[in-house]
This record gives sequence, structure tokens and C-alpha cells, in this order.
Amino acid sequence: MSATRPWSKADPSTTAANSAAPSPAWARLRHFALPFGSLLLFLALWQLLAVSGTWSETLVPPPAKVWDAFLDVSTTHDGVRGYNGTTLIEHLGISLRRIALGAGIGIALGVLFGLVMGTVGWVRSLFEPWITFLRTLPPLAYFSLLIIWLGINEEPKITLLAVAAFPPVAVSTTTAVSAVPQSLIEAARALGGSRWDVVRDVVVPSALPETLTGVRLAVGVAYSSLVAAELVNGLPGIGGMVKDAANYNNTPVVLVGIIAIGVSGLFIDGLLLRLERAVVPWRGRA
Repeated sequence: MSATRPWSKADPSTTAANSAAPSPAWARLRHFALPFGSLLLFLALWQLLAVSGTWSETLVPPPAKVWDAFLDVSTTHDGVRGYNGTTLIEHLGISLRRIALGAGIGIALGVLFGLVMGTVGWVRSLFEPWITFLRTLPPLAYFSLLIIWLGINEEPKITLLAVAAFPPVAVSTTTAVSAVPQSLIEAARALGGSRWDVVRDVVVPSALPETLTGVRLAVGVAYSSLVAAELVNGLPGIGGMVKDAANYNNTPVVLVGIIAIGVSGLFIDGLLLRLERAVVPWRGRA
């Protein structure tokens, strides 16, 4: 009499589930094919709209004309170098340096204030209304004041980007620190940890995921404030290029600048996502 082996036969439900699950190669292909397909669809709709005659080419230039503008502002043509003597990559690089400096200052101050406000109640009561007030203000509302105070050089631009990036980080860090389980803090203190030990070993690691989300939001807010920051004396700079081209109804160059800002923003957000996965690999798994 042979012993029965229930595991010798494959479970039909498991077999069906495994056959229905997509292979890793197909999943990777779909991951890249869907965005590429949506891009092709967008370009096709854009071309149809441009040739439909609903609007003039001044308002809605076809993709080919925007591509020509991209080549013009990226190279030297007819003795003219780029746009206003500066190529597209140089305009973008100057703006990215402004964002790195301004947003970097705002993020650093936001993390510091968030840690303090999340751990000291009276500091939060004192500063939180002001941070909320600042967060609701559009950048153009106080940019003119910054120009009056700081002039028209780099100082008001950097300050505007710092002020724009500060509130999202401060709010997210404060919320994350306040949400740290009290049991973890009490356990660390029971083990003899000082206040600094508790902040370093318990509060910061617990708050880090939400803080990094606030950093991503802050960079996005800084990017959305870029054109506003470069409204005055913004050339060279990608936002200044967009504003100057708009003054002359040069829609193709305006679209080139907008696309450059968006693509570089996607690239930087992807880098921040990779940083988040490297720094807090446990997020979403615990």
C-alpha cells in the first residue's frame, strides 16, 4: 500500500494564479511602454490640434516647430548662440543652481524647525501659525517686497525659493515627529537614553520617511516658483528665458522652456525617490 502524497499534485488554483501572473520581463516592458505610448498619443493629439486651424500657430505651434526652437536655443545658429547668448543647457544649469541653493536652505531650516516644533510643544504653538500663514501665500505675493528689500540680483531669487521650500518640510517633519509612538520614546528613556539619544535613535528614524516626502514636495514647490523667482533680471535662467520669450509671443521657445523645466523636475524627483528607497528601505514593508 503506497502512501498518498498530497503535495505530489499541483494545486489547480496555485497553477492558475502562477500562469496568470505576468513575467518580470513583461512587467518591465509594460513599465516603459505605457509612458512611451502616452507620450506618442499626446504628440499625435498635439499635432492634430495644431493642424486643425482652431488656433493660429502663434498660440499652438506644431511639435516640429517646437523641435526647431529647441535646436535653435541649444546650439549656435546664424551667428546667434542659444537664446540671448546662452544655450538651453546653460539656462537650465543656472536655474538649477538657484533651486539647489534656495531650496537647500529652505529644506535645512524646515527639517530643523520641524524637529524642534515636534518635540517642544510651546515652540510649535509659537511658530506653527506663522508657517501655515507662509504656506498659503503665493510666491508672487511677497516677491515684490523681496526685491524692495534685497535688490534685483540673486538674493531675492534665492530667498524666494528658500521661503517657498521651507513650509512643506517644516509641516511634514513636525507631523512625523509628533506621530512617533510614545511607547518607543519611553522605552528608549527606560534604557537610559538621554534626550539627544532619543531624538537621534528614535525620533529621527521614525520621522525620516515623512520628512523625505516633505523634501520632495518642497522641491516641487521650488520648481513651481522658479518662473516667479526669475521674473526680474532672470536672464540667464530657464524661467527668465520663458518669461522673456513670452514678452515677444515666442510660443515655441516658451514651450521648450516649460518642457525643460518639467523633464528636469521629473529627473530630480526620480533621484529623490531613489534616495528615499536607499535611506528608508523599510518604508511600505513594516
